[in-house]
Amino acid sequence: MSHEGIRMISREESERTAATDQPLPPAAISPAKVKVDITNGTGMEITWKDGHHSRWTFPYLRDACPCATCHEEREKTGRALGEPRPAPKALFPIYTPPAKPLSAEPIGRYAIKFKWADGHESGIYSWDFLRRLDQNALPFKVAAK
Repeated sequence: MSHEGIRMISREESERTAATDQPLPPAAISPAKVKVDITNGTGMEITWKDGHHSRWTFPYLRDACPCATCHEEREKTGRALGEPRPAPKALFPIYTPPAKPLSAEPIGRYAIKFKWADGHESGIYSWDFLRRLDQNALPFKVAAK
């Protein structure tokens, strides 16, 4: 019997997934105000209709990209959402500038999409994803003040 296409997960991952599958109230995933500061490169801020305020740096958002390619890469390496890639072990490391978008555009009324300076642009950051990203703040999240 083939298990091709069936993904086996641990009990812990199943419980974690079940917790994030619970729907959030509409006011929790509806932005009242969105500020994307590309000019200064500080990051993105959202004030939600329920009054909650979220803030992310651009490097954190780039490392949390929700696209399939980035998701698979994080799974293979064991990195968490928003966790930076480890620096390559090289004799003469090459400078990598911090992640910064060249542009940002709304996707309908449900998401935002960035065109990153590194050429990546396939991640669609839904409002639900961003709110959950904030509620599940990781130690790697460094919000610009």
